[in-house]
Amino acid sequence: MVSPVITVKPSSSVKEVAKIFLERGISAAPVVDDQSKLIGIISEGDLMHRAEAGTERHRSWWLRLLTAEETLAAEYVKAHAHKVADVMTRDVITAGPETPLHEIAVLLEKNFIKRVPIVKNGQLIGIVSRANLIQAVASARKGPEIALSDAAIRDRLLAHLKAQGWLDTFLLNVTVNGGVVDLWGITRSDAERKAIRVAAESTPGVSAVNDNLFTRRVQW
Repeated sequence: MVSPVITVKPSSSVKEVAKIFLERGISAAPVVDDQSKLIGIISEGDLMHRAEAGTERHRSWWLRLLTAEETLAAEYVKAHAHKVADVMTRDVITAGPETPLHEIAVLLEKNFIKRVPIVKNGQLIGIVSRANLIQAVASARKGPEIALSDAAIRDRLLAHLKAQGWLDTFLLNVTVNGGVVDLWGITRSDAERKAIRVAAESTPGVSAVNDNLFTRRVQW
């Protein structure tokens, strides 16, 4: 996570927040009260349709008739309000400092959000964004090469595939010679075939993979 976090107050002006985004190169900021308690978040998306920028939503008369009055009123507030408290998102999805990264990734994807504030005992202590996860991938260190026998490579690969649950290894045959894996057998889809190849390529000790699989799609 990133810590400390650039935050804003609910009393801050929308213009001030826009300047902070530009000056600090960020696209969102948690909103905290005087006790550093997280009460919301404001992002570029909250500033997209603003009257002063000429980007306020303009609906045709018939579409306005079909739009709920509550929605129209909320859009007006987003476009004209001056204080962060009026335009910020209040229902913030958060996580704790011990949350595994794969769970953070699920939160981001499932809720169509770009960042998750990290909270401990009600206090904001950090934030994790999609960019942070990408950075983790880019900076990941490759583990030390492990010298394994061909038999050990084969056993490890088959054990890994059996644990996945999406593959019937009874239809699969694997041979390993000098670290080169040959895959034989029948798969039920192109996705399954690709997954098997990726699993083989990711197995320690493997130098190359020959895909001799045959895909036979199941008819339901």
